Amino acid sequence: MITAAKSVVILMADDDADDRLLAQDALAECQLATELHFVENGEELMDYLTRRGKYSKANAPRPSLILLDLNMPRKDGREALREIKMDPELKRIPVVVLTTSKADTDVSRIYELGANSFIAKPVAFDSLVNVMKILSSYWLNIVELPLK
Repeated sequence: MITAAKSVVILMADDDADDRLLAQDALAECQLATELHFVENGEELMDYLTRRGKYSKANAPRPSLILLDLNMPRKDGREALREIKMDPELKRIPVVVLTTSKADTDVSRIYELGANSFIAKPVAFDSLVNVMKILSSYWLNIVELPLK
Protein backbone atom coordinates (compact mmCIF):
# COMPACT_ATOMS: atom_id res chain seq x y z
CA MET A 1 0.00 0.00 0.00
CA ILE A 2 1.26 3.46 -0.89
CA THR A 3 1.71 5.81 1.99
CA ALA A 4 0.38 9.34 1.87
CA ALA A 5 3.93 10.63 2.40
CA LYS A 6 4.92 9.30 -1.01
CA SER A 7 2.52 11.75 -2.72
CA VAL A 8 1.82 9.83 -5.89
CA VAL A 9 0.17 11.71 -8.75
CA ILE A 10 -1.15 9.81 -11.77
CA LEU A 11 -2.03 11.72 -14.92
CA MET A 12 -4.27 9.90 -17.40
CA ALA A 13 -4.59 11.14 -20.98
CA ASP A 14 -7.65 9.58 -22.60
CA ASP A 15 -10.37 11.13 -24.75
CA ASP A 16 -13.03 8.55 -23.80
CA ALA A 17 -15.07 9.67 -20.78
CA ASP A 18 -16.20 6.10 -20.07
CA ASP A 19 -12.60 4.86 -20.04
CA ARG A 20 -11.61 7.68 -17.68
CA LEU A 21 -14.46 6.82 -15.32
CA LEU A 22 -13.64 3.09 -15.44
CA ALA A 23 -9.97 3.80 -14.71
CA GLN A 24 -10.94 6.06 -11.81
CA ASP A 25 -13.24 3.38 -10.38
CA ALA A 26 -10.61 0.66 -10.92
CA LEU A 27 -7.96 2.69 -9.10
CA ALA A 28 -10.44 3.36 -6.29
CA GLU A 29 -10.98 -0.41 -6.01
CA CYS A 30 -7.22 -0.76 -5.50
CA GLN A 31 -7.47 1.54 -2.46
CA LEU A 32 -4.38 3.51 -3.38
CA ALA A 33 -3.36 6.79 -1.82
CA THR A 34 -3.04 8.53 -5.16
CA GLU A 35 -4.11 11.76 -6.74
CA LEU A 36 -5.60 11.14 -10.18
CA HIS A 37 -5.81 13.86 -12.83
CA PHE A 38 -7.27 13.62 -16.33
CA VAL A 39 -6.65 15.30 -19.66
CA GLU A 40 -8.60 14.55 -22.84
CA ASN A 41 -6.04 14.87 -25.64
CA GLY A 42 -2.35 15.20 -26.37
CA GLU A 43 -2.41 19.00 -26.57
CA GLU A 44 -4.05 19.20 -23.15
CA LEU A 45 -1.49 16.69 -21.83
CA MET A 46 1.40 18.86 -22.98
CA ASP A 47 -0.29 21.99 -21.59
CA TYR A 48 -0.69 20.24 -18.23
CA LEU A 49 2.93 19.04 -18.16
CA THR A 50 4.35 22.41 -19.19
CA ARG A 51 1.76 24.42 -17.24
CA ARG A 52 0.48 26.32 -20.27
CA GLY A 53 -2.99 27.63 -21.05
CA LYS A 54 -5.62 26.72 -18.49
CA TYR A 55 -2.94 24.90 -16.44
CA SER A 56 -0.69 27.94 -16.03
CA LYS A 57 -2.33 28.90 -12.74
CA ALA A 58 -4.30 25.74 -12.05
CA ASN A 59 -3.47 22.92 -9.70
CA ALA A 60 -1.36 20.76 -12.02
CA PRO A 61 1.07 18.79 -9.85
CA ARG A 62 3.87 16.99 -11.64
CA PRO A 63 2.80 13.39 -12.23
CA SER A 64 4.72 10.42 -10.88
CA LEU A 65 3.24 8.32 -13.70
CA ILE A 66 1.44 9.04 -16.97
CA LEU A 67 -1.20 6.66 -18.37
CA LEU A 68 -1.43 7.42 -22.07
CA ASP A 69 -4.01 6.47 -24.68
CA LEU A 70 -2.69 6.45 -28.24
CA ASN A 71 -5.75 7.43 -30.23
CA MET A 72 -6.83 10.90 -29.16
CA PRO A 73 -7.94 14.00 -31.08
CA ARG A 74 -5.88 17.15 -31.66
CA LYS A 75 -2.57 15.44 -30.82
CA ASP A 76 -2.41 11.69 -30.54
CA GLY A 77 -0.53 9.75 -27.89
CA ARG A 78 2.41 8.99 -30.19
CA GLU A 79 3.08 12.68 -30.80
CA ALA A 80 2.70 13.51 -27.10
CA LEU A 81 4.99 10.63 -26.11
CA ARG A 82 7.65 11.83 -28.55
CA GLU A 83 7.47 15.35 -27.08
CA ILE A 84 7.60 14.11 -23.48
CA LYS A 85 10.66 11.93 -24.09
CA MET A 86 12.47 14.72 -25.99
CA ASP A 87 11.95 17.24 -23.18
CA PRO A 88 14.79 17.24 -20.60
CA GLU A 89 12.38 18.21 -17.81
CA LEU A 90 9.72 15.60 -18.64
CA LYS A 91 11.57 12.59 -20.06
CA ARG A 92 12.11 10.95 -16.65
CA ILE A 93 8.37 10.65 -15.97
CA PRO A 94 7.38 7.03 -16.66
CA VAL A 95 4.79 6.70 -19.41
CA VAL A 96 2.58 3.62 -19.55
CA VAL A 97 0.65 3.34 -22.79
CA LEU A 98 -2.80 1.98 -21.97
CA THR A 99 -4.68 1.63 -25.23
CA THR A 100 -7.05 -0.53 -27.25
CA SER A 101 -4.53 -0.84 -30.10
CA LYS A 102 -2.69 -4.19 -30.13
CA ALA A 103 -1.04 -3.93 -33.55
CA ASP A 104 2.54 -5.23 -33.47
CA THR A 105 3.74 -2.16 -35.33
CA ASP A 106 2.19 0.04 -32.64
CA VAL A 107 3.96 -1.84 -29.85
CA SER A 108 7.38 -1.63 -31.51
CA ARG A 109 6.94 2.01 -32.42
CA ILE A 110 5.75 2.97 -28.95
CA TYR A 111 8.84 1.49 -27.31
CA GLU A 112 11.03 3.22 -29.90
CA LEU A 113 9.41 6.50 -28.86
CA GLY A 114 10.37 5.86 -25.23
CA ALA A 115 7.32 4.32 -23.54
CA ASN A 116 8.10 2.48 -20.33
CA SER A 117 5.29 -0.05 -20.77
CA PHE A 118 2.60 -0.95 -23.29
CA ILE A 119 -0.65 -2.46 -21.99
CA ALA A 120 -3.70 -3.43 -24.02
CA LYS A 121 -6.70 -1.85 -22.32
CA PRO A 122 -8.99 -4.57 -20.94
CA VAL A 123 -12.67 -4.37 -21.80
CA ALA A 124 -14.13 -5.99 -18.67
CA PHE A 125 -14.11 -3.94 -15.45
CA ASP A 126 -12.75 -6.81 -13.34
CA SER A 127 -9.85 -7.20 -15.74
CA LEU A 128 -9.19 -3.46 -15.64
CA VAL A 129 -9.14 -3.53 -11.83
CA ASN A 130 -6.64 -6.39 -11.99
CA VAL A 131 -4.44 -4.49 -14.46
CA MET A 132 -4.57 -1.38 -12.27
CA LYS A 133 -3.61 -3.41 -9.19
CA ILE A 134 -0.63 -4.94 -10.96
CA LEU A 135 0.35 -1.67 -12.60
CA SER A 136 0.11 0.29 -9.36
CA SER A 137 1.90 -2.40 -7.39
CA TYR A 138 4.81 -2.33 -9.82
CA TRP A 139 5.07 1.39 -10.62
CA LEU A 140 4.03 2.79 -7.27
CA ASN A 141 5.25 0.25 -4.71
CA ILE A 142 8.18 -1.66 -6.22
CA VAL A 143 9.91 0.77 -8.58
CA GLU A 144 11.77 3.79 -7.25
CA LEU A 145 10.43 6.71 -9.26
CA PRO A 146 12.67 9.71 -9.98
CA LEU A 147 12.34 12.64 -7.63
CA LYS A 148 10.42 15.57 -9.01
